[in-house]
Amino acid sequence: MRILIVEDSVLLREGLVRLLADAGHEVVAALPDASRALNEAADLDPDLAIVDVRLPPTFTDEGLRAAIALRGQDPSLAVLVFSQYVEERYAADLIAQPGGAIGYLLKDRVTDVAEFLESIERIREGATVLDPEVVAQLLTRRSRDEQISRLTERERAVLALIAEGKSNGAISRILFVSEGAVEKHITSIFSKLGLEQDATGNRRVLAVLAHIDATAPQAPVGPSAHQNGTNR
Repeated sequence: MRILIVEDSVLLREGLVRLLADAGHEVVAALPDASRALNEAADLDPDLAIVDVRLPPTFTDEGLRAAIALRGQDPSLAVLVFSQYVEERYAADLIAQPGGAIGYLLKDRVTDVAEFLESIERIREGATVLDPEVVAQLLTRRSRDEQISRLTERERAVLALIAEGKSNGAISRILFVSEGAVEKHITSIFSKLGLEQDATGNRRVLAVLAHIDATAPQAPVGPSAHQNGTNR
C-alpha cells in the first residue's frame, strides 16, 4: 500500500514510517505539516493518507481540513485521521463525504500494533474504522444539533439574545413581548435543550454554548487554507 503521512511530531512520524515499511507498505511522503499535502498527493497518488488533526501553524484543525481537501481532490483516497483529539465539526464533515473509506483513531487508545496495522488494511479495503470515543462524541454533537433544530423561530431569537448577554427585561423590550412571555420561552428552550434546573444558574450558560456551537461558521476548506503552513 502506498501511504502519505502528515504528522508534526518527528518521533511519531519516523516511527510510523518504520512501522509501515516493516509491514510491507511504501511511505511515499512523510510531511511535518499540511502545506504540501495536496501537491504531494497529486504527484504521488497514495492509496491512504494518515493525517494528524492539530498541525502547524496554529495547531488547531489544520489536519482535518487538509483531510477534507485531500478527499475533495481525490474522492477515492482512503483517509485515516490519527490524533489525540476528537474535532467534532470537521470529523463529521469528513465522514459525511462520499468516496473512499475513512478511519479516525485516537493515538492514546492504540495499544496493539497488529490491530493498528489491521485497521489500516481494513480502511484501504473500504471499511469505516472509528474509535468508540470518536463515535460517542459525534453522537453527542448530533444530539445537540437536533435539540437546537426543535426550537421555534421566536425561541431561537430569544436564545440569540441570551448569547449576547441580554437580560430578560432587555429581551422583552427588543422583541416587544412581556417579561412573562420571555420567561416562558426560556423555560421552553431549557426543556428542549435538556437543561434541567440546578442551583448554580448554569443553564443559561449551557444554552449559550449550545447556540454558539450550532451557529459557529465553518472555516474554508481547500488548498488556500494550507498554503502558508510552516514547520515548527
